[in-house]
Amino acid sequence: MQPRTPLVLCVLLSQVLLLTSADDLDCTPGFQQKVFHIDQPAEFIEDRAILNLNFNDCKGNDQLHYEVSNPYFRVNNDGGVVAVRNITAVGKTMFIHARTPHAEDMAELVIVGGKDIQGSLQVVDSDRREGSKFRLTGKGVDQEPKGIFRINENTGSVSVTRPLDRETIATYQLFVETTDANGRTLEGPVPLEVIVIDQNDNRPIFQEGPYVGHVMEGSPTGTTVMRMAAFDADDPATDNALLRYNIRQQTPDKPSPNMFYIDPEKGDIVTVVSPALLDRETLENPKYELIIEAQDMAGLNVGLIGTATATIMIDDKNDHSPKFTKKEFQATVEEGAMGVIVNLTVEDKDDPTTGAWRAAYTIINGNPGQSFEIHTNPQTNEGMLSVVKPLDYEISAFHTLLIKVENEDPLVPDVSYGPSSTATVHITVLDVNEGPVFYPDPMMVTRQEDISVGSVLLTVNATDPDTLQHQTIRYSVYKDPAGWLNINPINGTVDTMAVLDRESPFVHNSVYTALFLAIDSGNPPATGTGTLLITLEDVNDNAPVIYPTVAEICNDAKNLSVVILGASDKDLHPNTDPFKFEIHKQTVPDKVWKISKINNTHALVSLLQNLNKANYHLPIMVTDSGKPPMTNITDLRVQVCSCRNSKVDCNAAGALHFSLTSVLLIALFSLACL
Repeated sequence: MQPRTPLVLCVLLSQVLLLTSADDLDCTPGFQQKVFHIDQPAEFIEDRAILNLNFNDCKGNDQLHYEVSNPYFRVNNDGGVVAVRNITAVGKTMFIHARTPHAEDMAELVIVGGKDIQGSLQVVDSDRREGSKFRLTGKGVDQEPKGIFRINENTGSVSVTRPLDRETIATYQLFVETTDANGRTLEGPVPLEVIVIDQNDNRPIFQEGPYVGHVMEGSPTGTTVMRMAAFDADDPATDNALLRYNIRQQTPDKPSPNMFYIDPEKGDIVTVVSPALLDRETLENPKYELIIEAQDMAGLNVGLIGTATATIMIDDKNDHSPKFTKKEFQATVEEGAMGVIVNLTVEDKDDPTTGAWRAAYTIINGNPGQSFEIHTNPQTNEGMLSVVKPLDYEISAFHTLLIKVENEDPLVPDVSYGPSSTATVHITVLDVNEGPVFYPDPMMVTRQEDISVGSVLLTVNATDPDTLQHQTIRYSVYKDPAGWLNINPINGTVDTMAVLDRESPFVHNSVYTALFLAIDSGNPPATGTGTLLITLEDVNDNAPVIYPTVAEICNDAKNLSVVILGASDKDLHPNTDPFKFEIHKQTVPDKVWKISKINNTHALVSLLQNLNKANYHLPIMVTDSGKPPMTNITDLRVQVCSCRNSKVDCNAAGALHFSLTSVLLIALFSLACL
């Protein structure tokens, strides 16, 4: 059902605004009177002036605009304050804010005898039926949060039961209807919107801290450092959330108590001193702390204030080149030694934590052999000059290096490296008694292993690096594991004092290694070591040997194979296999034993007939392929045993308890491994 009569909504609330002032020599912008007192009348009449204001921005008041904290009053162009409708209770105080592009100010109106607004409105329905009642519904009444609003069912007066918070709920959408005595709807529901007028009950808050800004030293005046931004939970459409920024305190206050300025509206912090004062190297402390205020009500003195600390770091730029503490440095080093020989010291006024301070050293002259290197000590910034290749006193006793130093970061355009950024290093090499040096080293010779004792192998050659000292050299044997060698101490001739044996355990891969000493006549004497590698050529000086040397066979065996023999030789090919196996016929009859070749290294011994239980010694002759060949005769002990019911009895024959099968298996395994 549509209402026949419009409903009139009146909400009585109050709003607080602020006060500010500015000084001028000829004209003082703002209200000429700041505070007014009037008595509470029985009723404020619509459009009737209650007082006249006098505001002057000293610029002609162009674009003058007024704002009144109480929504039921306005300011006319002539400065008269009037009510926008007939009203009784308006509170105890209201504020009038005047603003032009050139000035703004606040005036306070104190209502003597005024009462606090309780927040009520009157719903009017001139055609309401007799006996009907008003009913209110919606959020804040019968919906959460419940019970905030209530309506007088007879008069239609809507009231607030507890304080409202605009920052929690800014508007309430209610519905009003009229009902009969039985609760049936007669008219409505009609929307009733309740707008909560903001009060300045929230101070500005800096939410994004910590606030740290950086500005390069020597930056031009007006350089932006950082931006401070505060938040005010009040209505952004009112002065309750209109913020102004200010620097309350600067620490330290040198060289100027006003190093920085903050834009009152934007919150931008900028430098206001000359670049010369913004010199990190001359500042007492390159870190400044500013206490920043944010005040609402456009910065007027009635506004609420929030504070935060802004930390500003004056960053270093490379405006000072490194300088050596002296033009010349001295160093002394023994020949042959390596490592750091001198630390070069520099001074740099820039920040030690930056590349504008860290030094980089370069050897620009005097290092053709790359015997020197220089590195930066990261803790002290010193240049550590090192010898990386041994120096030789006999070649050069003195070295002169030219060193330059630069920063890791480039210098600023108006600064350059001067003469103090280079230095000379004089290095004196001390003579040291160096040991003689064998040449070549190692020394290598090749000889047959059977050369006669006293044979000369070679004459070693060692020279003394200390050519200026004219020293003599003596030789001696240092390591000769087999005791085969001798050296003449005067001329270094090496000869044999024993037969050389390639098969010796001291020889590895046919090479014998010996060490010799060369000792000079210095005080104290110095020693050099030389290595001799003798490659021994093989000669056929080892006869082959057979294995195994014991075998068993049963006296009634049907298989008359006795054992598979293998042969080995310590010599090298061609002085080894193929081997020739024979039975030494001078002592063994042909008709009992037989030996047959299997391959180049193995042969089979067998019987031609069964023998009685006993021990037999069979001389086996094996010959290698050397020229001349080497022959070895070895007795093969054959035990003929009694074998009955899987039991082998060799006791009567005085034999070992090995079966013929076991011997054959061992022999076959050896054959397979070749």
